[in-house]
Amino acid sequence: MKQFFLNNIRAIVVGALVWVCIFASFTVLSFLPILQDSLDKQALIVALLIVPFATFGAFLYYKNGNKDNGLMVGLVMVVTAFSLDALITVPLMEIPNGRGYQSFFSFSLLYLLAAVNALSVYLYWRFKIVRQ
Repeated sequence: MKQFFLNNIRAIVVGALVWVCIFASFTVLSFLPILQDSLDKQALIVALLIVPFATFGAFLYYKNGNKDNGLMVGLVMVVTAFSLDALITVPLMEIPNGRGYQSFFSFSLLYLLAAVNALSVYLYWRFKIVRQ
């Protein structure tokens, strides 16, 4: 039980690190003149960037010999990201720009980003951890 708890804490910390990378990517992209007015284009670029971010997060999670199911680890990371979005992104970035929780969490590409994140962690686990 203690190991399960510690592994979940580890997945939350790694998920927060991946979220910081994603948040920073959106921030940088929002300042590029060609992309600043297109959230869809920003989200699609970030969807490509999530693959290396999540893969690096999976590497960090599994580097000490953890063998936990990659889908579960990916889902913990996604829930962590959604929690940080609810606590930080929406209040600090969305609400001041006239948007809110409903518009943020109803943005369909958000769920594509979450799926890419969880799938990247799962595939890392499947091909790097399970096959060992």
